[in-house]
Amino acid sequence: MTASNPKHFSDLSDSSFLIQLVYPAMQSMGLDVDRIVSECRISPTLLQDRSARFPHTAQLQFWRVLEEVSGDQNIGLHLADAVQVYRGQVLEYLFLSSPNFGEGLKRSQNYQRLVTDAMQFELQIAEPQSRLILEFAGDDDPSFRHRNECFARFLIRYFQAVTDGAFVPDAVNLTHAAVGDVSEYEKAFGCPVNFSSSESSLVFASSILATPSTHAEPDLLKLHEKLASKQLERLSRQDVVGDVRQIIAEMLELGQPSLENVAERLNMNERILRARLTEAGTSFNQVLADYRCVLAKRLLARTDESIADVVYLTGFSEPSTFYRAFKRWTELTPIEYRQMKKAAQLSDKD
Repeated sequence: MTASNPKHFSDLSDSSFLIQLVYPAMQSMGLDVDRIVSECRISPTLLQDRSARFPHTAQLQFWRVLEEVSGDQNIGLHLADAVQVYRGQVLEYLFLSSPNFGEGLKRSQNYQRLVTDAMQFELQIAEPQSRLILEFAGDDDPSFRHRNECFARFLIRYFQAVTDGAFVPDAVNLTHAAVGDVSEYEKAFGCPVNFSSSESSLVFASSILATPSTHAEPDLLKLHEKLASKQLERLSRQDVVGDVRQIIAEMLELGQPSLENVAERLNMNERILRARLTEAGTSFNQVLADYRCVLAKRLLARTDESIADVVYLTGFSEPSTFYRAFKRWTELTPIEYRQMKKAAQLSDKD
């Protein structure tokens, strides 16, 4: 398995499990969690539903706010130390029930998307040292520095836990420049840290791969792999919804997209597309309506586009049809919705 990711950066998403992992850690650090939740617009769903996903681009805002609230230029490193290692995620069970550390790593490579689309790892085995290459989306963007450091530090803590302390990194490579004292990084990672490297990776003795798992259980391993595969299939079905939404966005100004022409763009039979959307718990008409609703509300709240232009941009042929649909979506007319949003914006400024 390669570390490449064919998805466009804006389509990448993370599991809500990540938010649920760091939330109690932020509380234990005494941070203003209410402010962080408010400024990052973290919904109750993300804090409660493990099957939910959120756009990976939201991490930019999260880490910016977290550094601002904490006043800590190395908040990624320190947050990783406060996160609980075991939280009952399927990848965790898959890892623990594997016969040894190396087998756990190899199996986990197949299911990385369950945690995030934006980070993949690739195990490169050699002697006497092996490398776990961490390929982060946007790795060349310094804005993601905290994310990269947090993931790398947490992985080391996790690997140490599942190997009962046998995992000891020989070196950590990071693609960004150091911020602050390098000794702070070496203290956190417990090894030399190389900055501005060509790759992000963890280097360790290959002998560690043979470390047996004290929780190894062949029968449970089969069950955990089956569960992980089912979750991955469900995520893949959701990908279809994202693909349909993207094509709708591209075609909307040309008129109302149809199931037929969207299926054609996806090189897919109409019947198959309809079935896959049903499997994902939705329909073409629902995806179209949801996209139009979101677009209309965004245009009315954030732009000065005329109502006639909003009608056109959302793909409606008649203003009356748009008005009826918008009233059904929001129980407000477009004008009432715009006025409400503008009043809220003025209130926020005061």
